[in-house]
Parts: sequence; C-alpha cells; structure tokens
Amino acid sequence: MAQNLELKIKLDSPKIVESILKQNNVPLSETLHQEDIYYSIKKGLLKLRIEGNSYSLIKYLRDESGKNRWSNFDIIQLTGGDAEKFLSGIFTVETIVKKTRKLYWLFNTRIHIDQVERLGDFLELETIVDGNQDDAKYRFDKVIKTLNLDTDNQIRCSYRDLLLEKK
Repeated sequence: MAQNLELKIKLDSPKIVESILKQNNVPLSETLHQEDIYYSIKKGLLKLRIEGNSYSLIKYLRDESGKNRWSNFDIIQLTGGDAEKFLSGIFTVETIVKKTRKLYWLFNTRIHIDQVERLGDFLELETIVDGNQDDAKYRFDKVIKTLNLDTDNQIRCSYRDLLLEKK
C-alpha cells in the first residue's frame, strides 16, 4: 500500500492560501472536477473517483485519532463499461462528494484547494511517503510553515463523514 501524511482545514477564504502560494512561486498545476462515490465496506473507506472519463477505485485506511493522519491507500484504474453502475450493484452507496479541486505541488506534497458541494471551501495537504515517514513529516512540516497554517483547526475526517453528519 502507498502512504500519505494528510491534513484538512476548513477555509474562510481560499484567496489567502492562493496568495501565499503565488508569493512562494508555487504554480497551479491543474483544476480538477471530481465526483467521489463512497461505498459501505467493513473496514476503511472505498470510493470510486470520477474525473471526466477516468475512473479510479480507491481504498484507504487512516487513523483519525493519532497526532498525525497517516493514510495507507491503494488505487486501481478502471476501464470499460459503466464502473459506477457496476460497483453500485455490488456495494451500498453511502454518499457522493462533488468538488472542484485546485491542485498545487510543493516539496512532493499535493496541496488541494477544494470547493465541495454542500460543505464549502477546504485546504488539504497530502505528502507522499516516498522514502521514510521522517522525511515525509519533514517535508509536510515545511509546507505547513510556508502556508502559515494553524494545525489546531484541522478536521480529522473525510468529506464523506462531513456529508453524512449533515443528513
């Protein structure tokens, strides 16, 4: 399984973070329109991510109670047929998350500025563990410092959980 170190914070204004990124010469990599369909499973989270005509099945396990949010995940690319219809015939759909995501990269960290339907604006960091956790934590902390983030305000759950709380 691949591994990330993650952080999620609710934003009052994405413009503040975008301004800091611009001041640090961090360019916008791309803007993504994503639909995540979450399915009910016994352990962890399972979602089908739809981006245009691309389908990815993502399963991940994350300890939401620890000081750091290490996430272990697997991604399978799906082709052919109607993946959404196929998976909905096997699993129960829990909720659907629709978002527009601005993607930036800094220190091998994905910086997401997300506008999530029914929830608002968020910042997510995902630092890829490509060596060891200590190196990933060092790079993660550099991004937090660069963006001047208050980690005391982090949200320790997925967009799925936030939407299910609203029901």
